[in-house]
Amino acid sequence: MRRNRHVHGACAIGCALFLGALIDAPTAARADEGGISFWIPGFYGSLAAAPLEPGWALTSINYFDQVRAGGDVAGARNITIRAGDTTFNANLQASINASLKSTIDLGIAIPTYTFAQRFFGAQATIGMFAAIGNVDTNLQGQISGSLGPFGFSKSGSITDATTAPTDLIPIAQLRWNAGVHNFLLYGTGDLPAGEYDRTSLSNTGIGHFALDGGAGYTYLDPKSGHEFSAVAGFTHNYINPYTQYMSGTDFHLDWGASQFLSKQLLVGAVGYVYDQVTGDSGAGDHIGPFMSRVVGVGPQVGYIFPLGNYQGYLNLKGYGEFDYHDRPHGYNTWLSLTISPPAPTAAATSATPRMSMLTK
Repeated sequence: MRRNRHVHGACAIGCALFLGALIDAPTAARADEGGISFWIPGFYGSLAAAPLEPGWALTSINYFDQVRAGGDVAGARNITIRAGDTTFNANLQASINASLKSTIDLGIAIPTYTFAQRFFGAQATIGMFAAIGNVDTNLQGQISGSLGPFGFSKSGSITDATTAPTDLIPIAQLRWNAGVHNFLLYGTGDLPAGEYDRTSLSNTGIGHFALDGGAGYTYLDPKSGHEFSAVAGFTHNYINPYTQYMSGTDFHLDWGASQFLSKQLLVGAVGYVYDQVTGDSGAGDHIGPFMSRVVGVGPQVGYIFPLGNYQGYLNLKGYGEFDYHDRPHGYNTWLSLTISPPAPTAAATSATPRMSMLTK
């Protein structure tokens, strides 16, 4: 792990105002603690519920995300004040104007195993999401208000970067197939094993457990080459023991639509809707029940190719975000390569061979 932090600023009332107020207030104003959710919108896409080939498969993903956030936030907070050698807590009436920019670059590996034996008539798959990445965040802002009879104004900036492993995310899936109709049930969750420091702007872990589950559907017509997929789910967040902050319940919908131009090449569009349905809570939530939302949409292209005794699938997709509030927003790209057992010879002659992958 390598962490780098640089801080500078000026204070109108000497050294009385601790710079932590500048860090804490704007980040707490975004729903999902620190503006970070367990679910990464865009995780699912085209062919999400399509049948898989039994056996081991490996998906590697480069996930790149660049976001920003800003705006005015008003609130009454208890913060730590330092005056000389004395440290005490005081009630501060503050208004914060801040802008945040963050760049996330993750290398993700997802090994999966699909069972040949059926469970409740469904094809079962288990897997594990593990990653390592770099998070680089810059916060610039100004805080002004009053502390008793004294008025003040303070500006400053913070740059924080870290490179570390992320949390571990196990996943289990069940798939059913009925002709061109395919159905999916999945369950997953967060095991907080990644880098997390409640005083830092840049973390690769979220600091708490989470459970997520949902269902999906894929329409896949081998004759026409038409494909459409949608997966929806809910996230239940547990309280963060380091901050006593509990993020609300999140709803997410990922979708993808594509057209096979040949047996190997597909093009199409992808999108997602992320919407928090209950507010944040807990003793560490000093701002209130903010609820985040963001919508993303963009293009995709995929290519299937033989890879020795295996099958390779390369997919590139990107999202631009809009209709956002209480959440950092920007754009993100996913470049994924899946290596899996090849489809049977008979199936491989169709326009849409089976794919063995966790995320599409």
